[in-house]
Amino acid sequence: MTSGTGQFFLKAGALRLGKVNADNAISHILSIATTPELLAGLACYGLGAISYILLLTRVKLSVAAPSAALIYIFSVLIGYFLFRETIPPTRAIGLGLIVAGVLLVVWQK
Repeated sequence: MTSGTGQFFLKAGALRLGKVNADNAISHILSIATTPELLAGLACYGLGAISYILLLTRVKLSVAAPSAALIYIFSVLIGYFLFRETIPPTRAIGLGLIVAGVLLVVWQK
């Protein structure tokens, strides 16, 4: 969940910065430290890393790591609903394959 929230804030911060090019790359990099959305996104990733480390004390890596692939689903949904990005059919199929793969990995009898 923290990764999805982090993705949202990083995208919002990137939109606030504007497009980067050779002329403004250095100022954009320096602006990261003063853009609240970007700082919130980085904080979310830090919290997510701590949570993941704690999760690894209880769950097998072979289950936890593939489950982390679900962030791809959340990222596309955040892009679609909050940033009005389109989801082409091939991307939707790919997302379905990711979900199926994660289910197969974590499935226990």
